[in-house]
Formats: sequence, structure tokens, C-alpha cells
Amino acid sequence: MLSVSLDEALDLRRKGSFAQAFEAAQIAGGLCARFAQSLRLVLNCLHGHAKHFGLVPNAAPLDPENFHGARNQRAARLTGFLNRVLLSQRSRFIHKAATLQEMVEDLKKDFCETVEELVNGIHVRNEELWQALDAGHYDLNTCLRETFVLLKCFLVVIPEDQLASFESELQLSRTRTDQSGLSLRHRRFAIVPGK
Repeated sequence: MLSVSLDEALDLRRKGSFAQAFEAAQIAGGLCARFAQSLRLVLNCLHGHAKHFGLVPNAAPLDPENFHGARNQRAARLTGFLNRVLLSQRSRFIHKAATLQEMVEDLKKDFCETVEELVNGIHVRNEELWQALDAGHYDLNTCLRETFVLLKCFLVVIPEDQLASFESELQLSRTRTDQSGLSLRHRRFAIVPGK
């Protein structure tokens, strides 16, 4: 839904419907927060379970070429360097999950702040902000794909008797997240430029 909402905002902006583009961007910001929370939940459970039970899933280093943001490219390069020099196979998985968690949190924060700047009309020329949203979305999508790979590697090595406990960890974490009040509520949109 985040991709659809952001694509709609970018398309509306290209067509000159700026007020609707800002509204769609604001919706994308809320969806980004929910998406990032869910992604971090899965990564946190993978990280915790692998660390607690001493599982050793395979984990290739992050590829800097798969990221658009400079900070994420640096983090991917650092992960690759640490994998070659310092980390054991078990530590590679745990470190990659932790790195992805940090990336997702930073990307969510940057995305939501950029949406706020855009919607509040802080910048007259906002081309860079729209590009930042697009690049942030790309990097979030890369984090999602990397999480899929980690999850598949994890599921290959987890003993069958631990599957139920892992599933309950995910459910418990999800319940806590839902109860924390992170939801899209009916609310008025902020005043946006062009309205």
C-alpha cells in the first residue's frame, strides 16, 4: 500500500494536482510508519530468536549497490567489511538483522520527516524532497527484500520444535505493537500548500 500511495502522490504531482499529491504523500507517511513497525518486528524476532537459541543461518552481506541513500550504502559497506574481517557465520546473521533494523528505523524517521516538511510547505522548491521520498521508498523496499532472504535462511535452520515458539514470539510482538496505538486513525489532514 505504501508503494501505491507514493506512486499516486508522485503521479498527481506530475499532473499538477499538488493539493491531492500532498494528501497522498501524507497518507504514504502514515503507511510508512506502519510498514516500518511491522518490518522491524520481524527483524527483531529473527535477531532475538537466533541469538537466544544459537541458530546459525547463512547471511550474505548487504550489497551497497542495492541502496540509493548514502547512509545506507555506508552501512552496507561496513557490514561487508565486518563479515570479511571480524564476524563469525552466526554473528553475520545477527549483525545483518540488527543493521536492517537500524536502517528501517532511520528510513521511517527520514521518510516521515520529509513528508511533514513537504506538507507544511517549509521549502519553496520541493523537488529534492520528492526525490528523497522516492529514494527512501526504494531503500525500504530493499530492506524488505533482505528481510525475506533472512527469514528464508532462518526457516531453513530452525528446528521444528522451535517453530511454534517463534510464531508465538511474532504474534506476541504484533499484539504489543497493535496495543501501542500505532494505527491510522480518522483525522483531518493538515493544511497543505495549494489548498
